[in-house]
Amino acid sequence: MQSSYGAGGGEKGAPQGSRGYYRTAPFDPRFPNTNQTRNCYQNYLDYYRCLKTLGAKGKDIKPCQWYYRVYKSLCPISWVKRWDEQRDDGTFAGRI
Repeated sequence: MQSSYGAGGGEKGAPQGSRGYYRTAPFDPRFPNTNQTRNCYQNYLDYYRCLKTLGAKGKDIKPCQWYYRVYKSLCPISWVKRWDEQRDDGTFAGRI
């Protein structure tokens, strides 16, 4: 029986071989090790940097969704909640 997921690990209903949909983050050669903590953090930063940069230029922020999906699939929910709270409080250590 053939899976309804594309070659890229897509969601149900996605075109075969689609790279826009997946259940987990794709391989990133910047983070080749099993521990994906840095990958999670970097994609979280990249998402908010992308929003800030494209939003300031008045451009479509749809490309930022790639970073969002990656960090959502890699990062524990508790980390994201804490980082979001820190961003809201102005105490987040990352440079966005």
